[in-house]
Amino acid sequence: MKSAHDLVLAAKARIQEVPLADAEQAIRDAQVLIDVREADEFATGHIPGAVHMSRGMLEFRMSANPELAARDIAIVLYCKTSGRAALAAAALHDMGYLKVQSIAGGFDAWLAAGLPVAKPAMPSFD
Repeated sequence: MKSAHDLVLAAKARIQEVPLADAEQAIRDAQVLIDVREADEFATGHIPGAVHMSRGMLEFRMSANPELAARDIAIVLYCKTSGRAALAAAALHDMGYLKVQSIAGGFDAWLAAGLPVAKPAMPSFD
């Protein structure tokens, strides 16, 4: 029986992971940056410009969005540490997307490197 770790290792063997040092350029070159973490994780902070599509809804949201229908769009994915993003990248490859990359180390590595983080503004109740 395979574990979640086994599935992530298998996914990482067939996807393209971008080293953190190259992540900013990969994001600039991409047409969409997708955060596949859960909504509460995204709300606490995310990479600027990212759109939220949780791992569990990714395939459905991609299929339902005509702007993301072209299989040759450049996509960069990330999650907390890179496991969910690797699984997401493999799923998008299975759907026929050709230019999918995942950020090695995920959001934790991005944060540790001191790279910019967007945080939603809290509403004012004044």
